[in-house]
Amino acid sequence: MAFFGLVALIPLYMFKKAFETNILKHELTTEKFIDRAPFQLFFISDIHRRKISNQLIKEIGSSIDIVIIGGDLAEANVSKKLIAENLEKLARIAPIFFVWGNNDREVGETTIRELIKNVNGTMLENQAICVRNEDHRIMIVGIDDVSSGKTNIQQSFVSTKKEDTIIFVSHTPSVFNKVRNEYGPDLSLAGHTHGGQIRLGSFGLYPLGEYNINQEKATLISNGYGTTFLPLRLGASSECHIVTIHGNTYKKI
Repeated sequence: MAFFGLVALIPLYMFKKAFETNILKHELTTEKFIDRAPFQLFFISDIHRRKISNQLIKEIGSSIDIVIIGGDLAEANVSKKLIAENLEKLARIAPIFFVWGNNDREVGETTIRELIKNVNGTMLENQAICVRNEDHRIMIVGIDDVSSGKTNIQQSFVSTKKEDTIIFVSHTPSVFNKVRNEYGPDLSLAGHTHGGQIRLGSFGLYPLGEYNINQEKATLISNGYGTTFLPLRLGASSECHIVTIHGNTYKKI
């Protein structure tokens, strides 16, 4: 009986894991930022049907320069009201930048565009936008989702320069190798995989999300904040991220 009772608790545990709030913090040290002010971004992807809590917004704090939504802000049958509320909360943190995910257009492209505009957010659609331009440019480059057939990586990087700090955003990490080899962004961000969402030990539909640095170039693949199909997680915790880019003179406070 004890065994069957334990088995019955597993779905409850998986449901609880799906609604955790885990804010992971990462750092990227680069020579481009020596004697320059640090730059902090908040990255969240794959919100889907989940509601963003006021507690999350409070925990993130007020030192963030930009918010990046890495696609799948919503999916089919998510109410316009919930999407609007989530965006309004994220907009309290800092200006929003958004890339399309493979599920976003299920609620209507016009709807997403309207709601992003309502919070003065920016749609990144195969383009680069300068988000800091003092004595050094920070460029955020975003592409349309690869499943849309509208992706144009070459066009996205046209206005960037080698000396810029380049933050590349794609909903899916499948383009990372191509982009890294051809354009060498300093930081690449993606979601989509949910870390497999439900894993049995080391086995999952996709690898776990991870943050890696190689020769001052970083990649972040997130497990995502929400879930799809079922609100259940196992072995792939929900997460969102704060990334601080700085020079080697930066000291934590």
